[in-house]
Amino acid sequence: MRVFTKYKQFTVIAALLFIHGITLLSQELPKGAIQVFPESIQWVNAPASLPPGAMISVLEGNPQQEGIFTMRVKFPPFYLLPAHTHPKDERVTVLEGAVYVGFGNAIDTANAQKFTVGSYYLNPVNEAHFVFTGEEGVIFQVTGLGPWGLEYIDEKK
Repeated sequence: MRVFTKYKQFTVIAALLFIHGITLLSQELPKGAIQVFPESIQWVNAPASLPPGAMISVLEGNPQQEGIFTMRVKFPPFYLLPAHTHPKDERVTVLEGAVYVGFGNAIDTANAQKFTVGSYYLNPVNEAHFVFTGEEGVIFQVTGLGPWGLEYIDEKK
């Protein structure tokens, strides 16, 4: 009889935990909450404003509209983004690999700073800079205020 009672208690506790787990999984997020998991990120080719080979995934907002946005950017190995500026500050966190960033109108790889996983940097508004990768490529996250874009230095007149 005692064994049956303990088995019954175990069954009731297991059922309650299962129901609680289902309830947690089915809860709706509060308004405005965003949760993105690595396996759900959808990469697409970057817009034509970037050299071929780059990929992006917008996690929040729309970089082309007013307001905050967050996107992930993936550059392959030996990628070069020529000197350019942005109309607003660009906040970058490196998630995988490494990226090199240098300031100025001309590419000067000797004076570029290497940023590895966990590094953060801010490129100020209208400050000319160039970006390149080495043999490992990079994935970084950009957060900023839209509308966002880039203008290559040789396009400025």
